[in-house]
Amino acid sequence: MKHRDSLPLLVSALAAGGLFGFGLALSGMVKPEVIFQFLLLRDFGLMLVMLGAACTVMVAYKVIPRVMDKPVFGKSFGTHPLQPTRRVIVGAVVFGIGWGISGVCPGPAIAGLGVGNWPVLYVVAGLLLGAWLEGRLTHRE
Repeated sequence: MKHRDSLPLLVSALAAGGLFGFGLALSGMVKPEVIFQFLLLRDFGLMLVMLGAACTVMVAYKVIPRVMDKPVFGKSFGTHPLQPTRRVIVGAVVFGIGWGISGVCPGPAIAGLGVGNWPVLYVVAGLLLGAWLEGRLTHRE
């Protein structure tokens, strides 16, 4: 990709990330207590957020490639086949345990910093450490 072609891509990524973060903050997903109430099956408000996310992903992966020849900022649509390897399963389990213990998912943790929820700095530090560790382990193979 040429340098002049990357600016629209970066601007669109920034806009999408900002919109995503705004939606997380608006839905309350940046507050660990809201997540805990959901995980304890006491508040199902976040189920609507997840349903909205699932519908968005379905449109993005199933509908848009059928009606567009190519992505706006790419040459072709990629495929993302599920490969249930041992690493994927272990990663999903670690992700779920971390989410359950902290009450914070990675996206809401970063968005939480944007709304001044400073205690999630511990979660973000754990995310960065986990990403670094995963990168180190991946490069060893």
